[in-house]
Amino acid sequence: MSVSELNGDGPGERPRLTTRQAAERLGVKPETVYAYVSRGLLSSRRSAGGRGSTFDAAEVEALAVAARRPAAAAREAAPGAMSVRTGITLIEPDGCWFRGVDARELAAAHTFEEAADWLWTGRLTPGARFPAPPPLLEAARAAAGALPGHCAATDRLRAAVVAAAVADPLRFDLAEEAVIARARGLLPVMVDALPPWGSASDEEAAAPVAEGGLARALWPRLTGRRPTEAFVRALERAMILLLDHDLAASTLAARVAASARAHPYAVVSAALGALDAPLHGAAGAGAHRMLAEAVERGSAAAVVAGTLRAGRPVPGVGHRVYPGEDPRARALFTWLEEVPACARALEAAHEIAATAGRPANIDLALAVLTLGAGMSPEASEAVFAVARTAGWIAHALEEYGEPPLRLRPGGHYTGPRPPRPLPSPDE
Repeated sequence: MSVSELNGDGPGERPRLTTRQAAERLGVKPETVYAYVSRGLLSSRRSAGGRGSTFDAAEVEALAVAARRPAAAAREAAPGAMSVRTGITLIEPDGCWFRGVDARELAAAHTFEEAADWLWTGRLTPGARFPAPPPLLEAARAAAGALPGHCAATDRLRAAVVAAAVADPLRFDLAEEAVIARARGLLPVMVDALPPWGSASDEEAAAPVAEGGLARALWPRLTGRRPTEAFVRALERAMILLLDHDLAASTLAARVAASARAHPYAVVSAALGALDAPLHGAAGAGAHRMLAEAVERGSAAAVVAGTLRAGRPVPGVGHRVYPGEDPRARALFTWLEEVPACARALEAAHEIAATAGRPANIDLALAVLTLGAGMSPEASEAVFAVARTAGWIAHALEEYGEPPLRLRPGGHYTGPRPPRPLPSPDE
């Protein structure tokens, strides 16, 4: 924001911002600015004309800087800490870029397959489609189908990846083109290995992934509702936004495996293990359940209050990387406005963020999609896993070009100093 945009109420007054300007500086919606006021984080003053409020520019700047510190700490390695160079994803407070291209623009203009290929190669392949290799698909379906009926989709995805690896004799070829070929085959295998939701006769679920694309094929495996074009496109855009997010926990696990020269299937298996965690991939389920309760009760305030009273953090709000609203969430919210079935959930999500006084993140936006589509709370993790697999492969490709076993930090031993006698049963 330029200095010319700042306004003072009189001579000698410190510069002040309008509500719109304060919201833009903080990267949040105007209603969130007022939530900050109610929490004592900002002070406000009625405008001279009596319409709207103004805010001390210095206070707004201080709040923006304070909110940015966790993100800066996450990105800036401390002296002696491990740092990983990457040319895949750049994260800034106001956006996320894949190889220099705005993730939101990529999602708005291209298919998931085209975006995944861009992430792997840095080249656009118009009309890209990923067919599933029959031997791999047969093995993956058998493994995923053998699991108990109560298993979540992500449990089946993990089994499918392991089975596909065993069925692929070329999995140890780590040449770039070979790894990309494995990735193009693995993604549709993962989706095709999931059973259709409810009705096994659903024609869309029976169609090969390559015919309609990954997003369209994933839809009937997560919900029994008929998809609209707007719904499927929103799902595909969400998947593109989730392609990568720098060195998240699962991505770091993928790179560690790739550093040891694990094959692509093993890299994805390692990442899926890290994803299966309440503070990572499973976080979306909590946001879905909270949102569903808010819609059912017609009160976001009551649900937020109940969550806090129980001593639990409010899911779906705040992000350690973004000081304001997660730009991916903002984009997905906008696209979901085109889906009538998401209207109630979308309104409730905005109310939750405003009540909590913290901006929404991608988990809450994805919960709007999954709830509006009649999916289960765990569906968001399956969407996350399929989408992020493309990102894990991109990081594996990058890591294969680095010296092997470089991601091996040294431990700082804090146990008793040797020598000690052998332990006895009485100890």
